[in-house]
Amino acid sequence: MSDASAYGEKIWTESYAQGVPRHVDYQDILIPQYLELSAKTFPDNPALICHGYAMTFAQLNDTVCRFAAALKKFGIKKGDRVAILLPNVIPCVVAYYATLKIGGIVVFHNPLYADRELERQFRDSGAKCLITLDLLADRMVKLRKKTDITTIVYTSIGDYLPLVKRLFFPLAAARKGLVKEVTPAPDLYKFKDVIAQYVPDTSRADATMDDVAMYQYTGGTTGASKGVMLTHRNLSYQVQQLEAWFPEFVKGREIMLGALPFFHVFGMSTSMNYAIKMGWRNVLVPKPQSEPLLEAISKFKVSFAPMVPTMFIGILEHPDMKKLDLSSIKACFSGSAPLPLDIINNFQKKTDSIIVEGFGMTECTPVTHVNPFQGKRVVGSIGLPIPDTVCKIVDLEDRDRQMPIGEPGELLIKGPQVMKGYLNQPDATARTITQDGFLCSGDIAQMDENGYFYIVDRIKDMIISSGYSVYPRDIDEVLFEHPKILEACAIGIPHPKRGEAVKAFVILKQGETMTEKEVIDYCGTKLAKYKLPVVVEFRKDLPKSDVGKILKKKLRTKEYNKQSPFSVNI
Repeated sequence: MSDASAYGEKIWTESYAQGVPRHVDYQDILIPQYLELSAKTFPDNPALICHGYAMTFAQLNDTVCRFAAALKKFGIKKGDRVAILLPNVIPCVVAYYATLKIGGIVVFHNPLYADRELERQFRDSGAKCLITLDLLADRMVKLRKKTDITTIVYTSIGDYLPLVKRLFFPLAAARKGLVKEVTPAPDLYKFKDVIAQYVPDTSRADATMDDVAMYQYTGGTTGASKGVMLTHRNLSYQVQQLEAWFPEFVKGREIMLGALPFFHVFGMSTSMNYAIKMGWRNVLVPKPQSEPLLEAISKFKVSFAPMVPTMFIGILEHPDMKKLDLSSIKACFSGSAPLPLDIINNFQKKTDSIIVEGFGMTECTPVTHVNPFQGKRVVGSIGLPIPDTVCKIVDLEDRDRQMPIGEPGELLIKGPQVMKGYLNQPDATARTITQDGFLCSGDIAQMDENGYFYIVDRIKDMIISSGYSVYPRDIDEVLFEHPKILEACAIGIPHPKRGEAVKAFVILKQGETMTEKEVIDYCGTKLAKYKLPVVVEFRKDLPKSDVGKILKKKLRTKEYNKQSPFSVNI
């Protein structure tokens, strides 16, 4: 078999675990229909558990139908955009499913974003309605004047709590800053009031599988953040691919850990949508730090846990780890960065679970590769392309030339989970998706003789820190705006817990002085916390090409040579 035919013949399917199909017999079912089916099959089973409050599938479906009626009353029609700015709380799930149910387009946003970042995304998407937290509501009311948003609905952490917690929440929340009195404003509504006001609307929009279902923003290394257009087919088929990859897990029986942020496609697909389709209860963790993670797993007997490396590390390092019973975990799905071997072995030993590592991109909804659950798992590999996913490794200079087995090149991906394109950016879409439908990943990879893939380098400058994608251009722009800074650039450097973190290189204008803390604090006024530099190096010059472009790869290589390099996953 030639190397080219190895890609065409999908040799990786020979390494699939028993029971995993080469091809999925897909059903053209919209994501909201998964909830309707689970509500009929498992009406009394808990669907969501948040802070100890349990909502059954029947109750969740009823709440979604009520919010769907409200959205229609607000004037939201098929194709209109609804922005969701929430952590993993019940209203986040409700708003997502209700928007899709009426044919609207979901636009998820990270609650950690600064107003500058949110304004850019709100304006680009053209969102008309925003669902957010009371803690952010006053800010969003002010920001709305600069956008197309007309209606804002806000929820509180205390909206869904067990009776005892609900009684004591106001006092405790005020002390911890978990609640905020919202200033009244036109077209500003409380989520619970809206749910109580409207009767359920069970009708279904005439959306097709190829209609756009959501815009998921991902940054660009050479420009502003881009809205990835994901269709109903992308979302639905991705979940069906996940179901096919884990045939051992039965509908209605498992307990999902809802710790990965749903505003990121990794959490949206592998936790939220997957659990809804499978009829599993999902234990939501709005703030996925080690203590609430341990509590969620041990108290609710979580059996399926998608997490990022920082979560695994935090759990293992927490002093309560030895005291708690985590043996309920059967499978863990890890992504965003490679998981060190000692962490894998330690976690599996202490929990008697199996960790499978995978790879993906926002543009792919996001999963494209996963290590087998019951088959051969290769440490250091991103695994095998999942069913109906075609991959090939091509020459960096000539994408028409496929690389031999074992030789590195750019990873190209094709499958039902690949995006429709970038919102309002046809040129960027054309650069990213080839004429024959392959998505150019921007990652340098290689495939071995058994079809396992490995990421060996990165073409693009993206930094993956604690599971979040950080684009250096966003940081560079902020640094350049400071009146004391002449030149600057940001790169990713190895970090023991985050996988990568941001380092900034700064050249000050003549006669100016700044400290590292001043630079970081300044960035903190304009960027989300996870984007902030952890190190600032002041320099007199930066390496540049003949045309004056800063050679970030040269800076990165120097930093990575200080420590062992690693690849980058989902």
